[in-house]
Amino acid sequence: MDEAGSSASGGGFRPGVDSLDEPPNSRIFLVISKYTPESVLRERFSPFGEIQDIWVVRDKHTKESKGIAFVKFARSSQACRAMEEMHGQCLGPNDIKPIKVFIAQSRSSGSHRDVEDEELTRIFVMIPKSYTEEDLRDKFKVYGDIEYCSIIKNKVTGESKGLGYVRYLKPSQAAQAIENCDRSFRAILAEPKNKASESSEQDYYNNMRQEALGHEPRVNMFPFEQQPEFSSFDKNDNRGQEAISKRLSIVSRVPFTEEQLFSIFDIVPGLEYCEVQRDPYSNYGHGVVQYFNVASAIYAKYKLHGFQYPPGNRIGVSFIDDGSNATDLLRKMATQMVAAQLASMVWNNPSQQQFLQFGGSSGSQLPQIQTDVILPSCKKKAPPETPVKERLFIVFNPHPLPLDVLEDIFCRFGNLIEVYLVSGKNVGYVKYADRISANDAIATLHGKILNGVRLKVMLADSPREESNKRQRTY
Repeated sequence: MDEAGSSASGGGFRPGVDSLDEPPNSRIFLVISKYTPESVLRERFSPFGEIQDIWVVRDKHTKESKGIAFVKFARSSQACRAMEEMHGQCLGPNDIKPIKVFIAQSRSSGSHRDVEDEELTRIFVMIPKSYTEEDLRDKFKVYGDIEYCSIIKNKVTGESKGLGYVRYLKPSQAAQAIENCDRSFRAILAEPKNKASESSEQDYYNNMRQEALGHEPRVNMFPFEQQPEFSSFDKNDNRGQEAISKRLSIVSRVPFTEEQLFSIFDIVPGLEYCEVQRDPYSNYGHGVVQYFNVASAIYAKYKLHGFQYPPGNRIGVSFIDDGSNATDLLRKMATQMVAAQLASMVWNNPSQQQFLQFGGSSGSQLPQIQTDVILPSCKKKAPPETPVKERLFIVFNPHPLPLDVLEDIFCRFGNLIEVYLVSGKNVGYVKYADRISANDAIATLHGKILNGVRLKVMLADSPREESNKRQRTY
């Protein structure tokens, strides 16, 4: 290294670009005196760990130091500790001006700024769904002082998704946790909160995705026949031995953003959640995708494992074993598929409704509703001429429910005037004569599955606002 340093003093030495960020955040950026030699840097920073490279930036013509240097450590925790202890210190007894120390920005990043401490203290972990925040804290407090722990939960059921965050007070503590915790936690640095694209469901269903879904053929969602574009990828290897769950692990040789991950896996209906992860040991792209049901997850794994994005780069998709009972998941999947196919049969051919009548009774019998939602009893509809106080907008996934089923569902909240579907679309509207009834319907039905169809129920825009939106598309 000393020879390399002398080479640097001649203005030529520089570490290999491919190894600069392995592992990530293991390189520090220094603002120092122009007269500080490399030997002093090595002496002052070697106590923090193994130094792999030191590079003093010099002017190409005069070969004089620019007062900037980089120190590459073998581990991220070593670089973080060096930053914490040396920032603002003077290197020598004769130095008056303290140095500045930062974690250097990754070369593959599009940003030109250096990494802030806040981006280095929060880690993302996979945990058993039975864990509480106290359990999470107990597991990770051994690595340093924890500011807070949080567990990601389902917004509807309140159940843990098996994912969590741990925020430390110091970057070196977070790095120690990532390096030393059990590998089953798959700990990585979390994406900064201001970068994460945690788009709301409202935003998602307001975009043009509705338009695309409306033109997709409503056929069997789960065809596992071989697709030619994936013929070179073996999709059947170890299928019988692989754990099945609603969560998928995504790996790519090329890093990707959360928006890109969402756009790829949202092709398969039922996407609930996605998270981009930062792997401290490589520059590969890593992510976690979770679907509302196991059927969508199985189809997404089959459809997208080996998919080229960008062209020439195949992504790997595998199930994450979350401890779920595979038999129970498959039973639920089969139930949802049968319910969805029956509803689709009625939707595509209303004359087939006779086959869904139970016990040979007449059409006056109330439609059958399969759901785990506790619904109120049926109430009388309001007269058609009743003034409309509130309109609701409904999005169906994967297809609309029959009108008689919808009327039976939404009349239970009282004051229902009308339910109607938009032809050729997976959307519809509900008119109520009372705002309280409309709000009760939203609170009870939004995000729930009825007869194998997931509903998104929200307040509709006023007719005037919708008219303006249509005009802007021309």
